[in-house]
Amino acid sequence: MPAGLLVASYLLVVLAPLGLAWARGLAPRSPWDELATGLGLLALAMILVEFFQLGRFRAVTSRVGSDVVMRSHQLLARAALAFAVLHPFLYVSDRDPAPAWDVTRQTAVDYTWHGLWPGIAAWLLLGALVVLAIGRDASGLRYQHWRLLHGLSAAAVAGLGVLHALRAGRYSADSALAWLWGGLLVLALAALLYVYAVAPLLRRRRPWRVATVQPVAERTWSLTLEPRFRRPFRYRAGEFAWLNIGHSVFSLDENPFSIASAPSGGPRLEFLVKELGDFTNRIGQIPPGTRAWVEGPQGHLTLKGHEDAPGIALIAGGVGLAPLLGILRELAAAGDPRPTVLIYGNRHAGQIIHGAELADLSRTHGTEVVHVLSEPPPGWTGPTGVIDADLLRARFGRPDRRDWLYVLCGPPAMLRSVEDTLITLGVPPARILSEQFVYD
Repeated sequence: MPAGLLVASYLLVVLAPLGLAWARGLAPRSPWDELATGLGLLALAMILVEFFQLGRFRAVTSRVGSDVVMRSHQLLARAALAFAVLHPFLYVSDRDPAPAWDVTRQTAVDYTWHGLWPGIAAWLLLGALVVLAIGRDASGLRYQHWRLLHGLSAAAVAGLGVLHALRAGRYSADSALAWLWGGLLVLALAALLYVYAVAPLLRRRRPWRVATVQPVAERTWSLTLEPRFRRPFRYRAGEFAWLNIGHSVFSLDENPFSIASAPSGGPRLEFLVKELGDFTNRIGQIPPGTRAWVEGPQGHLTLKGHEDAPGIALIAGGVGLAPLLGILRELAAAGDPRPTVLIYGNRHAGQIIHGAELADLSRTHGTEVVHVLSEPPPGWTGPTGVIDADLLRARFGRPDRRDWLYVLCGPPAMLRSVEDTLITLGVPPARILSEQFVYD
């Protein structure tokens, strides 16, 4: 599904309640009442659609990228919160009960506790949900605990919001809207159920085991998994997967890591893991043979759809080399004749991952490998500092390199700087692929 069609589908669904309400042809009320009702309808529709922006549905992430999906999930959730917060304060109609003949409550707003309490509960819970999501790092909650709380709270918000819509408001008695709310709620909860229960059940048929855990650079490890099932695990070079190592298949204790191996390299998967947090600090203690589960592949840092690119530039920072190494390995295995350049930045030489293999790829495949060190050793003759505009201009400022494909992976600040520089050099944004797992 093209990205444009995804956006059109989103707009169609979230605007459908407004369209059905307009189609009723009821006599207009004051502009403030109409605005209040419209914001409430829009907020609820956006909340229900949020369940399909969880970043776990490959049909979506492979088209626009996991970054775009997760960032839009965050921003749209905040927009829905703003609409929901404003919604009850904009009504100006009388608070008297509607006349007995006014079964659709066209002449008054329903302020009875029967209709209001689900909305109030959803209103408060939604605010807490968004605040906790924004301040997750400061909350001290472990990711798996936060994720469970986030999912359960979101389900409660959705259920309470729909109950409020069916009990209160001008259009609560409309059968078409009732069916729409019920259908969207069922689909939203089904999406949540799939991620938390159905997908893990399906993964039980595809167990993995840890084959090797080896240090490859300072505080960086190569983790290799081998399948314990017969069917091939199909993926493209550059994609990532969620890893669950040593836990139940239903455990939420999982982390995303880019796949560093190449599809043509055999059934084993290699991941490059840097010691950064709870799980990664213990990576070197994982014994071979440990049971593991892999959810994926995910991501869009692949060469699919870019076969016409005359050259390929790979720009990595630190452990961001992982997906780009997979791409390089696959290009070499396929004998791809296109020129390739790898710009690889680190703080010092001890952080360079698979340095010998990169040198070998330079000799056998012709890849131009450029190491950039901010703390170079004595006698270093390569570029120093960071991957900056001057370095990128020297390598890619030529007109014949504007149509190359540029694949980026690394720290967020580096990605933003490199993207801005490439665009100023005339590289079309569609030719720049990047992915990160940190969102401001």
